[in-house]
Amino acid sequence: MTRRLVIILLYLAAAALLSAAVGWGGFTSALDEVERRGRSDLRLTSQRLTAQLQSYGELAVALADRPELRAHIAERGNLAEVTAVIQRHADMTGSVAVLLTDAEGRVLASTNGAPDDYGRLGGPVVERARQGALGSGHGVDAGSGRRLYSFAAPIYSEAGPVEGTVVVRADLGLIELDWAGDPVPVFFSDAAGVIFAANRFELLFRSRTEPAERAIYAGVELRPFIDHRPWQAEGRDLWWVDAGPYIPSAALHMVQELPVIGMRGEALIDLSPAIRIAALGAAATAALCLGFGAFLFLLSERRRALALRLAVEARANAVLEARVEKRTAALRAANERLKAEVHERMEAEAALRRAQADLVQAGKLSALGQMSAGLSHELNQPLMAIRSFAENAESFLERGSPERAAQNLGRIGDLARRMGRIIRNLRAFARQESEPIGRVDLGAVVEAVLEMAEGRVRQAGIEVAWMPPPAPVMVRGGEVRLQQVVLNLVSNGIDAMAGSAAARLEIAIEPGAPVRLRVADSGPGIAEPDRIFDPFYSTKEVGASEGMGLGLSISYGLVQSFGGNIRGVNRPEGGAEFTVELQPADMEAAA
Repeated sequence: MTRRLVIILLYLAAAALLSAAVGWGGFTSALDEVERRGRSDLRLTSQRLTAQLQSYGELAVALADRPELRAHIAERGNLAEVTAVIQRHADMTGSVAVLLTDAEGRVLASTNGAPDDYGRLGGPVVERARQGALGSGHGVDAGSGRRLYSFAAPIYSEAGPVEGTVVVRADLGLIELDWAGDPVPVFFSDAAGVIFAANRFELLFRSRTEPAERAIYAGVELRPFIDHRPWQAEGRDLWWVDAGPYIPSAALHMVQELPVIGMRGEALIDLSPAIRIAALGAAATAALCLGFGAFLFLLSERRRALALRLAVEARANAVLEARVEKRTAALRAANERLKAEVHERMEAEAALRRAQADLVQAGKLSALGQMSAGLSHELNQPLMAIRSFAENAESFLERGSPERAAQNLGRIGDLARRMGRIIRNLRAFARQESEPIGRVDLGAVVEAVLEMAEGRVRQAGIEVAWMPPPAPVMVRGGEVRLQQVVLNLVSNGIDAMAGSAAARLEIAIEPGAPVRLRVADSGPGIAEPDRIFDPFYSTKEVGASEGMGLGLSISYGLVQSFGGNIRGVNRPEGGAEFTVELQPADMEAAA
């Protein structure tokens, strides 16, 4: 027992070490992707800030070349014109202030207030411009508390020396609005280590050290730097941060120097995705190891149990051999009985198929029986007309009018063809169809059914709305079986509208994939739409001669055998509508 416990403990220790290694590998792998995305975000934000600030420097340089400003420095005239020029450029660029000074730093024109309000400008930014270079720097406005970034461009006299400067000031708070909602915390610190711009308000004016020059901060209270505990992983600087809910607690610290604007860009990339990946990898490895260990443990236990069982089975083999022989004889007898049952089942299935075929045929003959009265009228009427036309033709021939006799004979031929077409449709409908599924013109099927049902339709006074399609609509099915489906739907519609004052039967074909045949009536509708395709379900009176409720059940089975579908619903305006969906024949050819 002690040996087994030691083995289990060693295995658990090895599994823990392997899980930790897998988790660390997943963390470092995910860290590469975090660093790549973070460096891209930091570079994009830094470039955006640099480009925005440089646009103000370009404005200062452009204004320094304006002749109005030079003339005003030289002659000190037309202050309104100069003020209008710099005000217009300040409005177009969003500058906080644009100032014009002479060589001594006195303000000659300004977009904010009178020139006398400023006095003499100094500082490293203006001093740099007096030396002939573009000066830049940042600071806090003492009056408004806004963080300003200033550019000073020199204005040269015709003789060469600098005779004045143009100072352009930008509000970093307004610039930050463009990237304040970025998901990655990014901040920019100056040479003194003070965070002067950031997309998180809680990071502003945090300082790593106490700056030697505090004049540029105009009395702003500097706060301690971000509370963090740095550590290294794969040569990367990782921080555990405590700086509020909008700063990630575990972050990758990245730095990018921005000498153009005299700042350093820094970003804190959230390490939560990498930590989750590492945790998932370690958890999956631990689960796999534990599962494998459990499998090995169960396998060893099974081997022990198997060894014990083999000893017991060895003693029982003699008894089992005697029982096997006896059991073999019983199984042989059972096998013979099973063969007999299989033969009986096959015969029963064959009888069931024959019964189903007979049931379909009976349904067709039942439909023909319902139409017998109308069919007899359809055949009797042409026969009477043929007799009348024949007698008239004989009279015309006796009178010497062969033309009139020929007309009567032509009418006799038309009526005979019509009777032949009706009899041909009935004979085709009544026969047992043994042909496989093929291409069938659905429009011709509907035409044949309407011709067979014409007598019942006329006798019931039903208006038929049917517009044959302009071209054949070929579907997959059997012609006679499709005729039975359509005839069942038409017959049900006629029965449903029996006694209706305004009976209307609508039939339409919608080509497409699938092809849809819609048959709608203006009867009372379907009482239970969910049961209409159940065998022996009927809304007709018990004992009525119309049928036993098998028509729709047979139709459902026929449409299913074609790979189609049939459904029935009640129409909002009243009546029932049945939709038959069939596969187009061209889809089969394409396949």
